[in-house]
Amino acid sequence: MAVHAVDQAVIAQGLIAAAREMGAKLVRSAYSPIVREASDCAAALLDRFGNVVAQAELIPMQLGPIGTTFRACAAICPPEQLGEGDFYINNDPYHGGQHVPDVFLFQPIFFAGHLVGFSATVAHHLDLGGGAPGLNPEATDVHQEGIIFPPSRYNLARDWNGGPFERLVRANIRVPEQTIGDFNAQFAANGIGARRVKELCGRFGADTLMAAMAELLDYSERRMRAAIRQVPDGVYFGEDALDDDGISGRPLPVRAKVTIQDGAVEVDYEGTCAQVKTNLNCPFASTIAAALSAVKSVLTSPDIPFNEGSKRPIAVKAPYGSLLNPRPPAPVRARMLSGYRAFNAVMKALAQAAPEKVIAAGFDSTEVICLSHLGEKGYRIHLEIFGGGYGASAHRDGCDAVDSPLSNCANVPVEAMEMEYDFFRVSDYGLLPGSGGAGKQRGGLGFRRVFEILKDDVTFATYSDRFVIPPEGLFGGEPGALASTYVLRGNERIGLRSKQSFALTKGDLLVTNTGGGAGYGKAAERPDALVARDRAQGFVAGGPGPKAAE
Repeated sequence: MAVHAVDQAVIAQGLIAAAREMGAKLVRSAYSPIVREASDCAAALLDRFGNVVAQAELIPMQLGPIGTTFRACAAICPPEQLGEGDFYINNDPYHGGQHVPDVFLFQPIFFAGHLVGFSATVAHHLDLGGGAPGLNPEATDVHQEGIIFPPSRYNLARDWNGGPFERLVRANIRVPEQTIGDFNAQFAANGIGARRVKELCGRFGADTLMAAMAELLDYSERRMRAAIRQVPDGVYFGEDALDDDGISGRPLPVRAKVTIQDGAVEVDYEGTCAQVKTNLNCPFASTIAAALSAVKSVLTSPDIPFNEGSKRPIAVKAPYGSLLNPRPPAPVRARMLSGYRAFNAVMKALAQAAPEKVIAAGFDSTEVICLSHLGEKGYRIHLEIFGGGYGASAHRDGCDAVDSPLSNCANVPVEAMEMEYDFFRVSDYGLLPGSGGAGKQRGGLGFRRVFEILKDDVTFATYSDRFVIPPEGLFGGEPGALASTYVLRGNERIGLRSKQSFALTKGDLLVTNTGGGAGYGKAAERPDALVARDRAQGFVAGGPGPKAAE
């Protein structure tokens, strides 16, 4: 069925607007700060076959392979067997999911009794049980990381809203009000998406809407292939590495071979190290997302809708049993760290094909910190995701103190934490002068945040990276500064590893310093005016700004 060009444009923009509204609804309805303040969530609209047609601009890692997550559900219960009120749920890392805290909900959209699409949301849930509150860096298998929802179908009226499935979830988590509240925010956002799709059906007809969805996918594919053809065909190689697995101290290499040919890209991670015993393993769905994000951000323009059609020209491979495609039941909670090195390796490969379009490596590590306390009224859990400095590009300096490209989370405002938690407070928060790598374009700065612990028996858990191996610059740019975490206890300074848990006591100061981004081009070529600005703004150590961290 052919759709008039004007109708096609209106429907396409209507779908994109609806997905963005879903994302806003999810964030504003959430209970936990990790979703409400940091926006660690995503939303999308799918066609009736489970292909993403529109998405909110939230977390790239969560949405890139969402079709894989959906198909695992459809294999258990075909879409034609769904009815009003049904929903799919999936957070199983080995059946289309990513890591356990990210729970995907898909709800069918019916118009005049016919299935026309799906609304979908994913949120990072503050706690889903497991071996420790919020985060268990000592997990040796995925079952210690929280309750797993295999690809399944439930019904809102029968199984949720006080039903048996909600009671099961509530009984297995430490902070039920926040977690159940965030699930309800997902259902509310899905409802908004369904309403907007039905409105489009009422205006244009269901057949026209479904035809427009198909054309939107084809449009993205055409634009993607045309953009890829602007880059020289060839085979390019890139490599990066994680500091260690948290046990051995040996680096974990990630290697990528990128083949560009006739409007298509193949990313092959052959040569990447084997899976590890700790939680750094990256499920294949997340590996796909990392590769897609690197290719899309470098080779194409931002106005190309990122949907299933835009993914058609890109193939991703990773050896089974490797860090980027592990065998179950390996733990995967910190899969973002390996995912970032997959992103970095592809970026370095593409630097050989399109040097003016890439960025140097940044801090590019999801530094997750979790502070938890068990009091008379139960658990209180604070989970936050830190970024650092972006790598510089050929045209501008790297961004300072923001979350890394695959995460895209906001920081949690200090005021929000003070209202929510009584067992710690933030006593220092600011940029780290000198942490960005020098270059013709400077790498972005990392930041420091200091937590003062106000009660005994507080548990700190974390995973991060770039404590040992700094991000490399491009074309003569210098590396960014390393990250560090330590505790000040009286006159004692206790250095912490990048991946561990630690018991804190009242009066401790927990200091977290995130890493900087690498530079692009030789520092000697940086314009004098920019050097003077860096000094005046305190961006370099020794300038008039705040002192650099120890």
